[in-house]
Amino acid sequence: MATVVGYTIGEVLNQLKPDFEDLTISKIRFLESEGLIQPERTDSGYRKFSDDDVERLRFVLTAQRDHYLPLKVIRSQLERLDAGERLEPRTPAPAPEAAPDAVSVTTVVDGREIATATDRGTEVARVLDQALAGRERFSLAQPAERVSLSLREFCDATGLEPGQVRELRDFGLVGRRGQDLDSFDGDELVAAKAVHGMLERGLEPRHLRMFGQFTDRQMALFEQLVTPLLRQRSSGSRVDATTQLEDLVTLSGQLTRALLTRALRNLVHGA
Repeated sequence: MATVVGYTIGEVLNQLKPDFEDLTISKIRFLESEGLIQPERTDSGYRKFSDDDVERLRFVLTAQRDHYLPLKVIRSQLERLDAGERLEPRTPAPAPEAAPDAVSVTTVVDGREIATATDRGTEVARVLDQALAGRERFSLAQPAERVSLSLREFCDATGLEPGQVRELRDFGLVGRRGQDLDSFDGDELVAAKAVHGMLERGLEPRHLRMFGQFTDRQMALFEQLVTPLLRQRSSGSRVDATTQLEDLVTLSGQLTRALLTRALRNLVHGA
């Protein structure tokens, strides 16, 4: 076999990382396993990417990031390009059908719900950014802000497909079981974006059922702890309960991350 000349997977990552900050080597490997890119291999089995491979990967990543297209749609586009059309460098995938310009957002002011209409893309991004901010330390004092989106719009914002969202609802990860999918809050947008990333790495919605089950068990445990405070029905006791729950969520997140990190380090290093 002749020597294959090209870029290593690390060199490809370095080329694309400035434009795609969330890109990882595992993501590149996953896209290869899905047949979206097909780098050659050296005699030793190492991947070698050509310039065409890099631009093909850029096409895929742009279609995902800018147009929220699912992999099956991107694969279909690439097949058409492979059939005769030339794949131009940095060519973005076609945008999905335009959504309405306004979105209804419900906010809580002095205990009253106020609905407003504003630019869709800007408002969805704002709600998502607000939910992402301060993940390590957050506040339960106010209800999560809700944004009224159709199922299709929610999919466009998160990268998920309608069938996947319905499965996630049935598993207790998005929305409420048995209810229509027509209104979502910022926390659900964050969860759905995280789920999309996990699905891209080879998991399926059914694999994520355990996260909903684990959350239900944590909720039951924490509820037992703060219920005596909430039953007092005084503003001070409710504040104390809220603070205690915020601390518990932060600490349980730290504990889960530490335990999982330790187990995965043992897996990677063979301990």
